[in-house]
Amino acid sequence: MTIQPEFATVQTNGIRLRVALAGKGPLVVLVHGWPESWYSWRHQIPALAEAGYRVAAPDVRGYGGSDKPAAIEAYAIKEMCADIAGLVEALGERQAILVGHDWGAPIVWHTSLFFPQSVRAVAALSVPHAGRGPVHRIELFRNIYKDRFFYQLYFQQPGVAEAEFETDVRASLRKIYYAASGEGRKAAPRPAEPADAKYLDGLVDPNPLPDWLTPDDLDYYTGEFARSGFRGPLNRYRTSELDFAQQAEIATRRIEQPAAFIAGSLEPVLSFLPGVDLVARMREHVTDLRLVRIIDGAGHWVQQERPAEVNAALLEFLGGLA
Repeated sequence: MTIQPEFATVQTNGIRLRVALAGKGPLVVLVHGWPESWYSWRHQIPALAEAGYRVAAPDVRGYGGSDKPAAIEAYAIKEMCADIAGLVEALGERQAILVGHDWGAPIVWHTSLFFPQSVRAVAALSVPHAGRGPVHRIELFRNIYKDRFFYQLYFQQPGVAEAEFETDVRASLRKIYYAASGEGRKAAPRPAEPADAKYLDGLVDPNPLPDWLTPDDLDYYTGEFARSGFRGPLNRYRTSELDFAQQAEIATRRIEQPAAFIAGSLEPVLSFLPGVDLVARMREHVTDLRLVRIIDGAGHWVQQERPAEVNAALLEFLGGLA
């Protein structure tokens, strides 16, 4: 019988997080990205619990059953990291192994830097750690994508993307998930669009859904975002300058904990900076990178698209820790 998570509300860093919990053993915290929830780890939670780990998968602040502060600055990177470090402590542990996907990846990378005493090891899916850089990310993207649409630039004005996505939450999520998936990237790659395009312009509405995303899965995500809206999740994209300022204190630090990186071969993030090999760049900033696994044909939602391969890679990494 597959282990099913139980849910708890945990106080951390002045907010409450809803956390899916399962298993006993060394603590592994799974941190999701945009636009997802604890549910994006539905295939990893039982696999890790059955392998002898205590698993905690929170809804990140702004999502699902967790608190949703209104202010943009509440979503700055150090606040997000303090949530995770505080969660480890609130669960009665001194350290945890952190695993993050999409925005969860920068959160776990940076928790390893801001709160190194709380992190035993770190694994990231989809987003490598590339260091602080010379300018904040939105300035960088404005320079690269000045004449064309880029979603992070579109997200900067509060209320614009929220209005687009919340008009039909289910259709929005369906298109977003398909577009960045391996199937979507192969069958319908997004064409270059003018800078004033909207996010959903030109995105394919899949029929049927890809095999990894069932109607029940889409129902769950739709219910979460229909209740909570997109404002908190999108605010994470609006903290670029504040993040850059906060990162000054850890700009010269390397990640010293044992680390792993897992991504699909069709991961769009890996091509965000033309001509830059982000995996190679990561090796300059991560001292003990023990595992890099690129899964052929997978897209952005790698732990949902290829759960068996991701679980095997995670368990290989975890099994190698002292």
